Amino acid sequence: ILARKAEKVPAVTPEIRELAAGMAETMYANQGIGLAAPQVGASIRLIVIDLSGPDKREALMTLVNPVITAASGEQEDEEGCLSVRNYRTVVKRAANVTVEALDLDGRPLVIEADELLAVCLQHEIDHLEGVLFIDRISRLKRAMYDKRVKRWNTTPPPDQTNS
Repeated sequence: ILARKAEKVPAVTPEIRELAAGMAETMYANQGIGLAAPQVGASIRLIVIDLSGPDKREALMTLVNPVITAASGEQEDEEGCLSVRNYRTVVKRAANVTVEALDLDGRPLVIEADELLAVCLQHEIDHLEGVLFIDRISRLKRAMYDKRVKRWNTTPPPDQTNS
C-alpha cells in the first residue's frame, strides 16, 4: 500500500471521520506529528497532522484529498517517519507550499505553509503518492540506509522516536 498512489475520497462519511480519529490516536501513540491513511493500511487520500503533538494535542488538522497547488523556495530539514522506523536524515523540500483540501465537514480549505508545517504537509502528501522520504534522499544515503536495514534484519535496532 505504501508504494502505490492512494485513491481520492469520494465523500466525507462517518467512516472517514472514524478512520481520521483512529489515525490521530495512532499518530499520538507513536509520538508522531503526521500520519497518512496508507500508513495504517487504507489506500485513500487522507492525512492528519498536529505540530503540537503528541503531548499537547492542540492543533489537529485532518485533510481529505489534499493537493499541493503551489510550492516555492527550498529548505533542508531532518525527517523521520513512522513507516521507516529508527532512521532520520536530511531531506530537501520546498520552503513554502499551498495546499487545497477538504475538512471533515466536506468544506474546502486552503493552507499556506512554511517551515515545519510545509515539510510535514509535503511528507504526508508524498505518502498519498506512494513516495517515502527515503525515496527523496541521495543514492549514497539510500545505500547507507539499505545497509542498515540488512544489519537490522539480524539485530533489531533500539526504538527511537520518529515523525
